[in-house]
Amino acid sequence: MSTGAVVVLVIVVVLALAVGAWFVTQQSRRRRLQERFGPEYDRRVSETDDRRVAERELAEREKRHKSYDLRPLSDADRARYTEQWTLVQEQFVDQPGEAVAAAEQLVVMVMRDRGYPTDNFEQSTADLSVEHAHLVDRFRAGHDIRTRHTQGTASTEELRQALTHFRGMFEALLGHGRTETDDADRAYQAGRADAGTHGVPQTRMTDRHPDAPETAAGPAAAHGQVVEEPRRTKR
Repeated sequence: MSTGAVVVLVIVVVLALAVGAWFVTQQSRRRRLQERFGPEYDRRVSETDDRRVAERELAEREKRHKSYDLRPLSDADRARYTEQWTLVQEQFVDQPGEAVAAAEQLVVMVMRDRGYPTDNFEQSTADLSVEHAHLVDRFRAGHDIRTRHTQGTASTEELRQALTHFRGMFEALLGHGRTETDDADRAYQAGRADAGTHGVPQTRMTDRHPDAPETAAGPAAAHGQVVEEPRRTKR
């Protein structure tokens, strides 16, 4: 074999190895993003109709999220916010629309105290998706219902659903240990295994978490339990 042929062969082998390494890296990155963002990954791929664009955007979310100085809430802050949430639930009986608006504002306040920017809703939901991907779509749904209420097009039942959606994100941000996100993560990954990369199971918010207490009030209560129309507490 001539020297020129050897050089060409070496170049071909090096290029093949480089392409193989690039492919393995891309696949590993894709799996990591799928596992981290779950249904949010599928949503962005569907919306952009370009997997590479969606993955680049999700990677940018991770990078931006790492730049934030996020901090946990103190026990005193958690207790204060939990008490405020209880008052929001009580308000729902007579003023459901106002209660839902207050619930969303409470989530924003907790985000701000945790260190998240809160000036732009779309940016906020993108930031939340990095750690709460299985709740962020419900948070968007709650925001949409609250917005439609201001236009007079949301029913009381929809407002109840919005309150439930906001409660899920509220609990996750407060850091009450295990939340429904854990169960959603497991359900989603099981669905992917059973139905392929596009299998996204529907998770329920109405099942009481097995570790939750039998009786409690507010968001520190049974995680995942359905928010029934609140009752006023006896003074």
